[in-house]
Amino acid sequence: MSDSRAYDIRGLELTDDRYTVEQGLVRNKYRALDSDGNTVLKGKQKMLKMKDEFPFVDGEGNEVFTVKAGGILDVAGNYVLTDARTGEDLVVLDNDYSLLQDTWTIRDATTEEKLAAIASRGAMVTLVRNVVPFGELIPHKYEITDQSGAHVGSIDGQLGLRDRYEISIDDASSVPKEPIVAAAMVIDAIQDN
Repeated sequence: MSDSRAYDIRGLELTDDRYTVEQGLVRNKYRALDSDGNTVLKGKQKMLKMKDEFPFVDGEGNEVFTVKAGGILDVAGNYVLTDARTGEDLVVLDNDYSLLQDTWTIRDATTEEKLAAIASRGAMVTLVRNVVPFGELIPHKYEITDQSGAHVGSIDGQLGLRDRYEISIDDASSVPKEPIVAAAMVIDAIQDN
């Protein structure tokens, strides 16, 4: 099993087990709040870029990491999370897009070892969200699993005018929290959830 501390991002320490991700009034701009309601992470998609890019800052506005697409206009592909202070690629968010299930795998950027997966729950709900007009208004729910497929948490969409997700991490002993919280924002922006 992987040690989640190996994926720590310099200048950012997420210690809670529950986070709320809220979309801003401007599309593809997000903030993550801890259980006390403090903003701990902000991210937004850079516009007019050939490759999708999401710079993230901490609650004080200090740059902490960037998530960048591996290819041009990459709807189903790899997104690399890079530590802003060290320049080190830490993890890859690998999207396996399907009409029946949205699945994201979090992998070690060097060894490509699977660290965790984030998968939508309910094939029928995912299908309706993808093909029915206004289906994207149905809140999405994801399950977070570790490298062996055991449940470690969830990301639950909330009904509202702006996208909002409640992230619950029940066991983060082998799953790095920062990529999970970042993935909730990136998934929403990329798939227009």
